[in-house]
Amino acid sequence: MSEVLPRCSDLQCGTECSSGLKCPICLKQGINQPFCDEDCYKNSYKAHKSLHWKDDKPDAYDPFPKFKYSGNLRASYPLTPKRLIPEGIELPEWAEDGLPRQEQRNDTTNKIIVYSKDEIKKIRKACMMAREVLDITAAAIKPGVKTDELDRITHEETVKRGAYPSPLNYYNFPKSLCTSVNEIVCHGIPDQTVLKEGDIINLDVSLYVQGVHADLNETYYVGENISKEAINTVETSRECLKAAIKHCKPGTTFQELGDYIEKHAKDNKCSVVRTYCGHGVGKFFHCAPSIPHYAGNRTSGVMKPGMVFTVEPMINEGTWHDASWPDDWTSSTKDGKLSAQFEHTMLVTEHGVEILTARNKKSPGGPRSRKK
Repeated sequence: MSEVLPRCSDLQCGTECSSGLKCPICLKQGINQPFCDEDCYKNSYKAHKSLHWKDDKPDAYDPFPKFKYSGNLRASYPLTPKRLIPEGIELPEWAEDGLPRQEQRNDTTNKIIVYSKDEIKKIRKACMMAREVLDITAAAIKPGVKTDELDRITHEETVKRGAYPSPLNYYNFPKSLCTSVNEIVCHGIPDQTVLKEGDIINLDVSLYVQGVHADLNETYYVGENISKEAINTVETSRECLKAAIKHCKPGTTFQELGDYIEKHAKDNKCSVVRTYCGHGVGKFFHCAPSIPHYAGNRTSGVMKPGMVFTVEPMINEGTWHDASWPDDWTSSTKDGKLSAQFEHTMLVTEHGVEILTARNKKSPGGPRSRKK
């Protein structure tokens, strides 16, 4: 890898930094990260202090001890420092200061992009890379592994392919991967959490290469001793995505996908999260169309050849309501019961749909029987 230029550790700055100003606590704990000036240090301290060991002791701790968690999972700090990107890798617009300004401007148009053949080639290649990265990361899942270790693998495998991990610094998200364990619906931040036998975990991988993004996720079982409730929730989510894909073709409305998803979820005594949705992807990380996964939604748009988008139903064991953690990212089920999710990036073709992030014969994970 090429030598990385030092940059300001403020996630909202990220500019090249020749300053010698460093956090004294970080230096004491062996973390060497510079700041441009006092303003950057002060502005970023709330996020920056998540890197510090508590009381200088190398033990994981809950940074939100007064927060009323809905389930058994807890945030487990400290976070590891922001992982570096080698020189020569094309950066998305938010890599330095966290703001996707072009994406925000595009959102005001509400236009669904129809891609050219050359653009589709780039998106297809990006999706193949993202599948490779997800599969390599998922192969490391086992009891005793930290979610931060999974983030390290995703980051290294992404940059090894000359790509940028899209979540990194997107609206200041601190990691390259989302890891959502058990009751976490989505956007879990990789930390010191140790996976245990019987857990389920969703890995959400996105990358940016040659000017386009790819996006996919899957939920995996940790170990072999899995509860029937976990299997039903995970398999229902997997099947909900398949039910939606079956109807994707020119002329299908994006609205109706929610009807197929929610029917299957209800048939299996599960619910569909309403807060988050599928989306257009390619030139932008997130763009039109918005694709809710619940029945009776009023989203607009009709599928046409050349459109690229994700469908990613979040299916809960209990209530569909979710709640946010104090880190401003992690979303959990409101009742503390399990949640599972699956996502593909898809291309509408003349006669149907192509799953650009499809599994292959060697992909880890896969369905399990509900019979025990």
